[in-house]
Amino acid sequence: MVEIKDVSFSYFGGKEDLGLQSVNLTIRDGETVLLCGKSGCGKTTLTRLVNGLIPHYYDGTLKGNVIVEGKSVPDTELYDIAQMVGSVFQNPRSQFFNVDTTSELAFGCENLGMPENEVRERIRRTVNALSLEHLLDRSIFELSGGEKQKIACGSVSALEPKIIVLDEPTSNLDFDGIRELRGIIRRLKAAGKTILIAEHRLHFLKGIADRVVFMEDGKIREEYSGREFFSKEAAFYEDRGLRIPSIRQLPYREKQQAAEDEPLRLKNFCFGYPGKKQILHIPECEIPKGIVAVIGHNGAGKTTFAKSVCGLLKRDKGELFCQGRRLNARKRLSACCMVMQDTNHQLFTESVIDEVLLSMKKENREKAEKILDSLDLLSLKDEHPMSLSGGQKQRVAVAAALGSDRRILVFDEPTSGLDLTHMRETAGKILELGENGAVVLVVTHAPEFISCCCTHVLHMEQGRIVENYPLDREGQERMAAFFEGTGGKWEHADTAYEKRNGGQCPAGL
Repeated sequence: MVEIKDVSFSYFGGKEDLGLQSVNLTIRDGETVLLCGKSGCGKTTLTRLVNGLIPHYYDGTLKGNVIVEGKSVPDTELYDIAQMVGSVFQNPRSQFFNVDTTSELAFGCENLGMPENEVRERIRRTVNALSLEHLLDRSIFELSGGEKQKIACGSVSALEPKIIVLDEPTSNLDFDGIRELRGIIRRLKAAGKTILIAEHRLHFLKGIADRVVFMEDGKIREEYSGREFFSKEAAFYEDRGLRIPSIRQLPYREKQQAAEDEPLRLKNFCFGYPGKKQILHIPECEIPKGIVAVIGHNGAGKTTFAKSVCGLLKRDKGELFCQGRRLNARKRLSACCMVMQDTNHQLFTESVIDEVLLSMKKENREKAEKILDSLDLLSLKDEHPMSLSGGQKQRVAVAAALGSDRRILVFDEPTSGLDLTHMRETAGKILELGENGAVVLVVTHAPEFISCCCTHVLHMEQGRIVENYPLDREGQERMAAFFEGTGGKWEHADTAYEKRNGGQCPAGL
């Protein structure tokens, strides 16, 4: 059981979020609780209280008490808490200590000094319970985002804690990865684990969350049963700044279609790494002006396509024709701008404002500050980019792209880790780019973002473009049908899982 008794907390320096104010919450054994709310509402702070990162790692002023399994968290050493509470973070790489998967599964147990035979037995039980056999003895660097998150869950499960905390575990996952993560959470739940999840994406927890806690300004504002929360109308979620959990509830927004008399023309976008099969096979394609969503299943070649458009691949022979200009890969490097999914790879400067100024051909501080203000980042302009949250880093990278004034912009999952408000702010700025004549490609697994601002859809599978359609009302239906088939209707995956396992959780957890 977890008991949070009249807890208030404020960070030293006040740079993390709003902290907590007079929070009371009891989580019963075996209960799955979803924490939701806008960025900065206190979700992450609450999870840090449960796993002991507050007050043992993050400094601040703590009032009240947190009791986990009968022990006071402030009075218990962090290594003792780790045996009761396992944590899975937003970016699983931040908690990896090894370069291969099997060693990572063993690390926590070895760190606690368990005998070798006990470590091996726990790995065996975890692998069987979470169906990780195909991930053993693999390089961490070769795993997909979903596979990394599964290994993170496995390394935590091997410690066999009673309580598991997940902080925005889907922010870097596509729908396939989310579906797999949902399966793991269901198995942990069936094994009687107490689970606390802080999330912006809500849809995958329908049918799993027993209780939903809505937070705002560091306080618990509302509580609902899972059934009650997920039966609400779309306006309920929008009023609270939450992402709408049902794809079919997404509103259709009429968007001005850009003139298509000068589309981008792609020729010979075919690419494969040496010694491996071809990843990309697009002999010819036309991309209309506007904002184009690039969708597809995991491994469809979307990110490779995005890199190729920007000229980031060696030995790329593709040609792009824009406004009468022929751009080979080298020329595309200066004509295009890309925002990567992992923004840690493209933040270089000492401050947020400098990140935007660096992207400009000619520095314009006033313009840079306007861009930051439009993305709710102006108050952070002097902060170091690497000190920010994942969602804030994402918006900084978007701000830098906006400041570059490139005519072709490519965004790879620009809304990962963003709440509804900041997602719509980002969508609004990208929409302006399209209206001003830029060609914008957005690789995304967020149907609500596509509905907000995209004018066209490219659907890729196995390195090929299989559908190319405008996002009118009919297009919105096609887009929604794709995401439902990918994982939006979770009951299909759940039924398949139950058939495979006879309705039971695998033994061992």
